Amino acid sequence: MTENIRKKISDWITITLAAIIAIAAALLLHLDFAVSAGIVAILSIQATKKETIRTAGVRVAAFACALIISFVSYSLVGFNIYGFLLYLPFYVAVCVYFSWYSAIAMNSVLISHFITLGDMGLNSLGNELILFALGVITGIIANMRLHRNLDHVGRLRNEADEQIRHILSRMADRILDTGVQDYNGSCFDKLNDMLSDAYSAAKLNHENIITAGDTNAMEYIKMRQRQCSVLYEMYKKASALKATPATAQRIADFLRHTAREFSSDNTVAGLLAEFGELDKSMKSEPLPVTRSEFEERAMLYALLRDLEQFLRIKNEFMTA
Repeated sequence: MTENIRKKISDWITITLAAIIAIAAALLLHLDFAVSAGIVAILSIQATKKETIRTAGVRVAAFACALIISFVSYSLVGFNIYGFLLYLPFYVAVCVYFSWYSAIAMNSVLISHFITLGDMGLNSLGNELILFALGVITGIIANMRLHRNLDHVGRLRNEADEQIRHILSRMADRILDTGVQDYNGSCFDKLNDMLSDAYSAAKLNHENIITAGDTNAMEYIKMRQRQCSVLYEMYKKASALKATPATAQRIADFLRHTAREFSSDNTVAGLLAEFGELDKSMKSEPLPVTRSEFEERAMLYALLRDLEQFLRIKNEFMTA
């Protein structure tokens, strides 16, 4: 069974239990329309914890407005369908004005109960207020154990890092051998998808933290996305090589070394120091003799500048 299926089963059980618990509590309190507490609980569960809290606040305000409008309409017309029909356009207008769309159906169901109860006295009001409170509170509690999955984000992030290591190693192969097969950039499509999925998962986790939360996971993935853009520029230069200059071996060796050292907690300060030595030695190389050698060396030099930027992006992120 995949992790995604397990999570869906867990969410199904949690949402169902939330509704059952809300209904059971309403029955224990001998409330009328106990099933409505379960419906309110289900409708209170939103995509993220923050959204659930925001929606709950909106629905409290909307329910207060519903009670006021329904009291006026029922008082004027009576506790019947006509009183409800008088209430409805005014309440919907208020909800549309304040963008309380999610509250229209749920609160209107509770307001319709007054037709059966026949009044809006303290007992009837208490019945609906407790149904509302039970549903909203149970929904919020249920949402606390939904959605957040740090292990999933970490796994997606590690898969993206492994793909970058693979790209660096393949780039070293291409620099030394212009005949490397299937060097077509398709690996970047896979990497971009990985980083996009990882960012979406990290953002969802962040939205499921009630407090301000830690944005480090999102910022880390954005950093990798910036590196990916630079890495693609390096790929284009490597794929444009038509020959293997004498300097290619040292650059390929450094790319492989970078791939081996590539990890989430590496500040790359050591790699930058080694890069400085490599860059210095490259500048002391004898000048190219032929035009083709000059062009190939110039392409590798441009690749080196991209590689320096690639490393500095990570270093600046780690030392910020």
